[in-house]
Amino acid sequence: MSDPRPVRGAGLSRPTVSRLPGYLRALSTLAGSGAVRVSSAELARLTGSSPAVLRRDLAGLGQLGRRGVGYPLATLQQAISGALGLMEDQPVVLVGAGHLGSALAGYAGFADRGLRLSAVLDADPRLIGQRRGAVVVQPIDELEETVTAAAARLAILAVPTEAAQSVADRLVAAGVRGLLNFSPVDLAVPAGVTVRAVDLSTELQILAFHQAELRP
Repeated sequence: MSDPRPVRGAGLSRPTVSRLPGYLRALSTLAGSGAVRVSSAELARLTGSSPAVLRRDLAGLGQLGRRGVGYPLATLQQAISGALGLMEDQPVVLVGAGHLGSALAGYAGFADRGLRLSAVLDADPRLIGQRRGAVVVQPIDELEETVTAAAARLAILAVPTEAAQSVADRLVAAGVRGLLNFSPVDLAVPAGVTVRAVDLSTELQILAFHQAELRP
């Protein structure tokens, strides 16, 4: 069941916030094609939403469009980016420089979405000093200093299961308030810290279920 509680300080429901990145991605695609306006029907079609839900979501951002005219694309992009906190620099720390962490560090979409990978850390001395994306891997012993120096409030965890909770504890103590967790473990965090879990095996199992349903 979705959580209907409003996001603190934003006045937007959690389901609405979960849909905003999809809207922003579609708007970027439209902008790349030269569009300057978009209708609620078109944006809903591109994002798999319904026009009614989309209009309700966007109404929470202010009076941005006009009936029969649609939304100015640049204005809508700016409003959504502002609601997501992407109008200012958002440094991100990545912990884990193995295969998954390396792939995440090389992801080119961070900058396009107002995010900046500021540091990569790992416990393996063989990886220290190697380049991951645009940054060099630092020792995990320097985690607290690195988070503080970067003023990072967001972090990505791509560490082994047995290390996830202890690393999360250190990140939170250093000031991180948002964790994207790729480790298959439920993290215990204090109030005011948000965790988004990405369990690849679970997602594949769900895909396998739907694939099996389609079998004759």
